[in-house]
Amino acid sequence: MSEIAGKTTSHDPVDHLRELAALATQSADQLGDGIRAATVMVRETLQGGGTLLFCGNGGSAADAQHLATEYVVRVRRTRRPLRAIALTTDTSLITAAANDFSYDEIFSRQVEALGRKGDLLIAHTTSGNSPNCLRAVETAKAMGIRSLVLTAKDGGKIRTMADLTLVVPTQITDLSQEIHLSIQHAICDVIDAEVAR
Repeated sequence: MSEIAGKTTSHDPVDHLRELAALATQSADQLGDGIRAATVMVRETLQGGGTLLFCGNGGSAADAQHLATEYVVRVRRTRRPLRAIALTTDTSLITAAANDFSYDEIFSRQVEALGRKGDLLIAHTTSGNSPNCLRAVETAKAMGIRSLVLTAKDGGKIRTMADLTLVVPTQITDLSQEIHLSIQHAICDVIDAEVAR
């Protein structure tokens, strides 16, 4: 048995889906206004010709790639490509930055090189304390680039640094990542529909 959000659950894999569904509902209730505000940020960025810059570590790095792809290619509708890039994909750049400077600089170096005012940095960090995400947000702020962060637990240090932070109400990393991806798909679907009109 495991204790999640005050409920005792079995190790039945189906319970994972029930926990996820409950967390999705709780997140929609608690974060609805923030999710709508995040949608506005993404819309304004793309309408203004800006680029979405995604970053994260581990599973969140995979989410960064996944989401950048959704904007460049499509989600449900065929439409023009939208400007998005994952800062997690260039292994030569990442390893050089980590080796020559530090792992903390792997995203901020790219934000400094590629970012411009009118872009939007989107960071996923379940702890809210990933040093490379913190540095990326700091760099974006210094350059006048807005930032949107998806996190969990207590929001971590990054919570007060970003222009908008969505804190998924769970301590469980994998559940928070699944909700982050669902939120991002929901935003992308709205943008998809608007662009495809």
